[in-house]
Amino acid sequence: MRNIAHYIDGKTVSGLSGSKGDVFDPNTGKVQAQVELGDAGLVDKAVQSALKAQKEWAAQNPQRRARVMFEFKRLLERDMDALAHLLSSEHGKVIADSKGDIQRGLEVVEFACGIPHLLKGAYTQGAGPGIDVYSLRQPLGVVAGVTPFNFPAMIPMWMFAPALACGNAFILKPSERDPSVPVKLAELLIEAGLPEGVLNVVQGDKVVVDAILDHPDIRAVSFVGSSDIAQYVYGRGAANGKRMQCMGGAKNHGIILPDVDMDQAVADIMGAAFGSAGERCMALPVVVPVGEDTANILRSKLVAAVEGLRVGVSTDTEAHYGPVVSAQHKARIESYIQMGVDEGAELVLDGRGFTLQGHEGGYFLGPTLFDRVTRGMKTYQDEIFGPVLQIVRTQSFEEALSLPSQHPYGNGVAIFTRNGDAAREFAAQVEVGMVGINVPIPVPVAYHSFGGWKRSGFGDLNQYGEDGVRFYTRTKTVTQRWPKGGAVEDQAFVIPTMR
Repeated sequence: MRNIAHYIDGKTVSGLSGSKGDVFDPNTGKVQAQVELGDAGLVDKAVQSALKAQKEWAAQNPQRRARVMFEFKRLLERDMDALAHLLSSEHGKVIADSKGDIQRGLEVVEFACGIPHLLKGAYTQGAGPGIDVYSLRQPLGVVAGVTPFNFPAMIPMWMFAPALACGNAFILKPSERDPSVPVKLAELLIEAGLPEGVLNVVQGDKVVVDAILDHPDIRAVSFVGSSDIAQYVYGRGAANGKRMQCMGGAKNHGIILPDVDMDQAVADIMGAAFGSAGERCMALPVVVPVGEDTANILRSKLVAAVEGLRVGVSTDTEAHYGPVVSAQHKARIESYIQMGVDEGAELVLDGRGFTLQGHEGGYFLGPTLFDRVTRGMKTYQDEIFGPVLQIVRTQSFEEALSLPSQHPYGNGVAIFTRNGDAAREFAAQVEVGMVGINVPIPVPVAYHSFGGWKRSGFGDLNQYGEDGVRFYTRTKTVTQRWPKGGAVEDQAFVIPTMR
């Protein structure tokens, strides 16, 4: 059976802790590999390797570091098909979706190629008599990232691409559910010219996460996962003096105004709600029609569209989505469907009991549609993270606006309308971090930044973009004076000013 190990100092490292976990194929439900699970000693080994390599890497000029990013981008494009098939085999998403996963990470790599410009500081000549002031952005040292199962290529690249380009060394702890692609990314970086030890991959579970959070030589940690764990990681890391950036869960809403192009909105909603089996923090699991007529038209069109969805294995090019990641997650989603029934929501289409001929052991769920969901229901408040779409009916624009604004999560929201004034007002007022106007999944492009509000984000700086550069660097400001030769100035016993 295939063994997935750690990657430290440019080579595979095995057998340090003796503990292993199973890696399943979600399409069959069978174990396809085992992943080694590390411990605190393994984390320290990775950190020592990173400490040794980081100073020399940081001493290279930004242009040389950018060349590694350029070559890494080329290698990603070369190996796109192989990486996508490997990713789908462990996650379950269809191949096209896996390629999108890789592509969105690659776009952050492209952004990191511009690091010589992004690291330029500011300079003020003549800030005072003979005094100049300038600022520098310098790397933190050794930093780390803890990434989730749902984007095993994209989110690691969101983190390590800007971190490495800024001159840091990086410790990556990927999800133990789909750990192979992150190791392949590390191998490609070495092939691209990254020095050994600058990026190390440590496999593991909570033991490894806690070791990362407690290690005194790790200066910053980026995390993406559920909100409860994000809050825990943020608190423990911050208590240990680390810079922290933790992205949590979501419950994104799609507001449907009466003037909408309904056919276009439904087409957008289907991909956003059911793509990747709903296992995205930027999925759109809640639609909010304004007015009963709008709701009734939306429901009838959604029913027809949902009934036309094709669920298949990851390699099925006709499938809209594949299995969910694990048997445990499938059972969790099914429990939420039953909870919705028990709470009094109308179950319009039930995805439970779906099986795929020849893959009866796979973790498949059919698409589920609820109507007449209300804000007090636990199924509305919680993130289900599966192929479940809920309709929450409202009677006014103001009521629709209040739903995402008052929800404990604040990751993303979308509004569908032809009314520019309403869209502008909505974007200005809604209490959510990322807003789409007729865009169902408003993930910002690589040169902006990604981050939610409320329980969707812990920390002051977002993922990638200029915020990513700020997170992985610290500012040093230099005030300099060069006295004229032979002249001795009077001592100053008061605080210096620029007069």
